[in-house]
Amino acid sequence: MNILVTGISKGLGLVTAETLLKYGHTVYGISRNKSAELENLMNLHPDKLQWLNYDLSDTENIRNNIFKEWIGFKCPLHGFVNNAAMAYDDIVTNLRVEPLEKMFKVNVFTPMLLTKFAIRHMLLHHIQGSIVHISSISVHTGYKGLAMYASTKGALEAFSKNTAREWGELGIRSNCVVAGFMETEMSSTLSNEQRNRIYKRTSLKKAVDIQSVAETISFLLSDKASSITGQNIHVDAGTI
Repeated sequence: MNILVTGISKGLGLVTAETLLKYGHTVYGISRNKSAELENLMNLHPDKLQWLNYDLSDTENIRNNIFKEWIGFKCPLHGFVNNAAMAYDDIVTNLRVEPLEKMFKVNVFTPMLLTKFAIRHMLLHHIQGSIVHISSISVHTGYKGLAMYASTKGALEAFSKNTAREWGELGIRSNCVVAGFMETEMSSTLSNEQRNRIYKRTSLKKAVDIQSVAETISFLLSDKASSITGQNIHVDAGTI
């Protein structure tokens, strides 16, 4: 299968790419930067991993640069993993419009447009494809300072559920993986005290295993999950 994955240079995106490659899929990965880890993965899989340097805040050129010129209309697309995101963390009384708008552009508007063109691609090739959005446990249980970020992920969950209803008749599925706290660059600014406070809210009392999230994504993309759509799949170490 050919799978489009955003935010591939590090963290969950990189591990997801590794996992999909392990299962023999071809990965079309997008990120703003090429990390050393991504460079190494590209060298290991020169024929199976395609990379595009693209800023996802550029909504104007998504169709032309990603789907027309890079993937190409002759290449069948079987899945889309919406992983890339940016965080604007602050308490609500400090909210500023400019960073809020930028975050919504990257976390919501661009994923909606990518979904639009991914579905068109699937329809062109008569493919019953799968879309997986990465959401956050912060949508379902509050964390101080995450109201704005959680609102973008909540929007994606609503978008995914309605997308599933809209296109299910043609076999196109859409689900959200609701990830709990993972040890990634996005969470690296937290203190040990903050981390431990988050861990204590989980059943397993530890961070979510990134590989576990990546394996869940891989499963939802596969035919093994052919009857799963419109769902929020929690991989959160038992936070909920």
